[in-house]
Amino acid sequence: MKKDLSIDFLGVHCENPFFLSSSPVCNNAEMIAKAFDAGWAGIFYKTVGINGMDECSPRFDIAAKEDTPWTGFKNMEQISEWSLEQNVAEIKKLKQQYPTKVIGVSIMGSNEEEWITLTKAVTAAGADILELNFSCPQMTSHAMGSDVGQSPELVRKYTRAVVENTHLPVVAKMTPNISKMEDPAIAAAEGGAHGISAINTIKSICNIDLDHLTGQPVVNGKSAISGYSGKAVKPIALRFITQLAQCEELNSQQLSGIGGIETWQDALEFILLGCRNVQVTTAVMQYGYRIVEDMISGLSHFMDERGVNKLEELVGLAVQNIIPAEDLDRSYKIIPEINYEKCVGCGRCYLSCYDGAHQAIAWNSQTRKPEILVDHCVGCHLCLNVCPVYECITPGHIVFKEGRDANRTEEDIVKQLVYL
Repeated sequence: MKKDLSIDFLGVHCENPFFLSSSPVCNNAEMIAKAFDAGWAGIFYKTVGINGMDECSPRFDIAAKEDTPWTGFKNMEQISEWSLEQNVAEIKKLKQQYPTKVIGVSIMGSNEEEWITLTKAVTAAGADILELNFSCPQMTSHAMGSDVGQSPELVRKYTRAVVENTHLPVVAKMTPNISKMEDPAIAAAEGGAHGISAINTIKSICNIDLDHLTGQPVVNGKSAISGYSGKAVKPIALRFITQLAQCEELNSQQLSGIGGIETWQDALEFILLGCRNVQVTTAVMQYGYRIVEDMISGLSHFMDERGVNKLEELVGLAVQNIIPAEDLDRSYKIIPEINYEKCVGCGRCYLSCYDGAHQAIAWNSQTRKPEILVDHCVGCHLCLNVCPVYECITPGHIVFKEGRDANRTEEDIVKQLVYL
């Protein structure tokens, strides 16, 4: 099934919200052509600098858990290895071959003069959008990347230099290696940016090599701190996107979401938090360009089932439902229920509740089945989250805390759980 997934981002019409992010997956025209043919609406071309980068080998590592191939991905690669002239030629070729696709180009300079040179060159090459990389965490120069992105003054200065030298919409890409992303984002807006993209990778060390006594990957006996991406960073990305969406000073900024997007559900979560566009890298490195087919199909089916005609209708629907912790309703608890027809008697829920929660599950040694002790249960739902059987443990009935019902019924609470 295909629905109309088109949406405008910064005045640029996109056939769907799915873009490749600035990274190894969109390094040249040949690669990007294959991605466009698979169905991606646009790309943010791998960050263009004045000169090509000198890279190390190897430069990738992964974080895994049990039988999961990747929970996260560590990347020591910098911006494009090609010169400005080589990248300009590739961008021109792409725009000629795919005039209806959206060519966003990421750029990064080390001083104001370089930012202006890059801006003029990429604008002339036919780019549709400029993305300012204030966020790469593994640059060999402190005058570039996330070190710049942590300085609102430099973000404001370089954004203004770019905006004054192009007619294109400008997006500032934020670093998550900061406690309050709103500060550099506001500085970018003050410099004239039209949109904000987030997040870039998180500074990390995935693993320690126990033979070489250094981090991985090992480069001639040494390693370095560098960027972490993949499914594991999605919760952090959603947190930052929410804070940007709720910031009054950024109300005029359109958002592009990045971080751990592998499926249509992941993409939809970013859209519901205010993003008009989502960017993907690590999932493509793991599964290839054709994952976009599943994203398009899945989102189309969701919209059809919910009676949504245009993607625009979904943008930002969840933002108002993310509230300060002190405003959460703490007047009731939801007691889980166990479906004994599905229960395999593994004991995971009992073990986790007894050792890690509130000792609210008893183990029946005769039936080899768990039993929830309602009087002890606080409704934390750890059992539900550790159970390996789909829908074996589910949210059950609602119990109001003593004196806290305020004339409400269980049905009143359930109605509030339906958002669309």
